[in-house]
Amino acid sequence: MKTRVIVAFLALCFLPPAAAAQPAAAPQPPEGFVDPVNGLSLDDAITRALAQEPSLRSARAAVEVARGMQVQAGLRKNLSLSAELRGEPAGTDNQTMLSVEWPLDLFRRQGRLAVAEREVATAELTVADRQRLLASDVRIRFGDVLAAVRDLTVLQQLVAAVHRQHDLLRARVEEGASPPLDRDLVGVEARRLDADRLLQLGRAERAMFDFKRMVGLGSSEALRLKETLEDIVTRESAAPVPTTDAAEQRPDVREARSRIAVSDARIDRAARDGRIDVSVFGGYMRMDAGFPQSGLSTTGSPEPIRGLFHYVTGGATVTLPIFNRNQGELAAARAERDGAVAAHDAARLSADTEIAAARAADRRAREAMEVYSGEVRTLARQNLNVVRQSYDLGRVTIFEVLAEQKRYLDQERGYTETLRLAYEARTALKRAMGETR
Repeated sequence: MKTRVIVAFLALCFLPPAAAAQPAAAPQPPEGFVDPVNGLSLDDAITRALAQEPSLRSARAAVEVARGMQVQAGLRKNLSLSAELRGEPAGTDNQTMLSVEWPLDLFRRQGRLAVAEREVATAELTVADRQRLLASDVRIRFGDVLAAVRDLTVLQQLVAAVHRQHDLLRARVEEGASPPLDRDLVGVEARRLDADRLLQLGRAERAMFDFKRMVGLGSSEALRLKETLEDIVTRESAAPVPTTDAAEQRPDVREARSRIAVSDARIDRAARDGRIDVSVFGGYMRMDAGFPQSGLSTTGSPEPIRGLFHYVTGGATVTLPIFNRNQGELAAARAERDGAVAAHDAARLSADTEIAAARAADRRAREAMEVYSGEVRTLARQNLNVVRQSYDLGRVTIFEVLAEQKRYLDQERGYTETLRLAYEARTALKRAMGETR
């Protein structure tokens, strides 16, 4: 009887009684995953990923390529300089000619510049959309780690409690106060939970490795997270949900609209390339020529018949668009514009649908959170306390204790899943609204 009272007293110390139970506190995360002081916050993780993620750096390089093409499109065509030397075989006559040609590139430079400017704007919007998606991916990986860590935390605390229970039962069996079957059943449950904890630890470590890759860290580099899943979900639940229609402001929709502008610019460029063009040219020729006879000078003395002549030329070459007026390129550009308009309509429709679905999922996830944030978790904890105390007092069997522990574990896992879904729902809403934070 004395042993039974001691065991009951220890159980009461370990778990608060139902009458005095307070709302269930968040489990403390295990070491190695969360550091509230020096850990990496969600905002810092997104900032780091936006600065270092390789695929995003590749997208930014495409913007620099487009800007380089914009500079190239604004340059005027170069002058052509030619030199020619003509000489008489076995003679003394020769000609030296220098000529220069300058294509005026009429009407065309403005068309090239317009296309290049719109392509730069499109490339920048592509980067903005990639940032939106990357920020969402980082948030998802961050949440995966925290959800796995929370399940691991609950398991570790339950494993510790079951092992303590097994130790107490072993002592009671030795004193003859409990049957050996109770000790063996709890021992089997403890080993099962040990295996479950190891599997959950592997899931948490795998999620952490995936997250490290997302933020540009090597698998061997140390990383701790600053927040818990409850902290983030509670903070974001308090934030107001945007009510404005952000579909047209999303980077992917703006990018699709920008591609229509690119197609319009290409149509204009194709029309300009089919118009008349002019190249101006000029030249200088020096000719030294003569005859193998002699003539008389003005004074009547004989002198060779030879002269040095200088010529200057100038003119223009006109390209007449008679046969080739760029009809094929114009048709292709118009067809490309039709495709760009259809792509914009599809992007707009997809954005509208995604926003509506994300709003609905976020609303239902918040409602589920309200159910769990009430008395459900507190009552589940109280129920486990009561069943354990009842067993210590001899009122229930060990099978009922094990069943209640399993129900408690399922309830905590369900709460973790609800937290994860609420977190993912808000992440999806932010992504649908075009936010990166």
